[in-house]
Amino acid sequence: MTTPPAAPKVLVVEDEEPLLFSLAHNLRREGYTVLTAARGDDGLRLAREQHPDLILLDVMLPGVDGIQVCRLLRRNTTVPIIMLTALGGESARVAGLDTGADDYVTKPFGMRELLARIRALLRRSAPRDEPAAAPSVVSGDLRFDQQRRSVARDGQPLKLKPKEYELLLFFLEHPGRVFTREQILDAVWGDDFEGGARTVDVHVRWLRQKVEPDAANPVRIRTVRGSGYLFEG
Repeated sequence: MTTPPAAPKVLVVEDEEPLLFSLAHNLRREGYTVLTAARGDDGLRLAREQHPDLILLDVMLPGVDGIQVCRLLRRNTTVPIIMLTALGGESARVAGLDTGADDYVTKPFGMRELLARIRALLRRSAPRDEPAAAPSVVSGDLRFDQQRRSVARDGQPLKLKPKEYELLLFFLEHPGRVFTREQILDAVWGDDFEGGARTVDVHVRWLRQKVEPDAANPVRIRTVRGSGYLFEG
C-alpha cells in the first residue's frame, strides 16, 4: 500500500489577527498543514523546531521584525520565504530580497494570487529526480554533480540555496553567452514569477560570494554593461 505524500507545511508569521486567521483558513482549505505565530521570536522558534516547507513572513512584527527573522533563518536553512508587508516601493522589496527572501508581496493582496505564488515557489523548491546517468559538470575548480545536486569548489562542498543552484547550472550549461536579466528570469524563475530583474542581481551577488576567487572582482560571472551577465567558466 502506497503512503500518500504529506501535505506541505506552511508557517504564517503575522501580527494582524484578522489577516492571520484568513491566511490560515485559506491555506488549510487548500490542503496545507498550517502553523501560526503573531510575533517574530515565536515564528523563528517554530521555524527552527517544525521545519516548514514554506514561510509567509510579515515585515513589521513585535519581538523581532521580519527582516531580522529572515536574516537569522538564512544562516542555516534554504526554506522558501515570502515576505508580506504594507511597505511599498523598490527599496523595501530590495531590503527583503537582500536578506534572503524568495518573493515579496505588498498588502493588500489578492488571496488567489498569493496562493498561486505559494504553489509556484513550492514547485520550484521541490527536490527533482535527476537521471541516473546525469553527468558531472567541471569548470575550473568547480565540480557540479547533477545526480546528487551538489557543487564543490576545490573539493570543498558549497552550500547553495535552491535558486543559486539552478542559476549556476544555467550558467554552466551556457558558457560564453551573454544573457539579459529578463532571459535569466524566464529560464531560472519561470514566466509566472512576479519579481523584477533586481532578483537576478541579488542572486548573482550571492553566487559570486561562493564561486568567485574574489567576489569584488568577478572573473567567472561577468557583468556586461547594458546587456546582462556572461559566464566565463
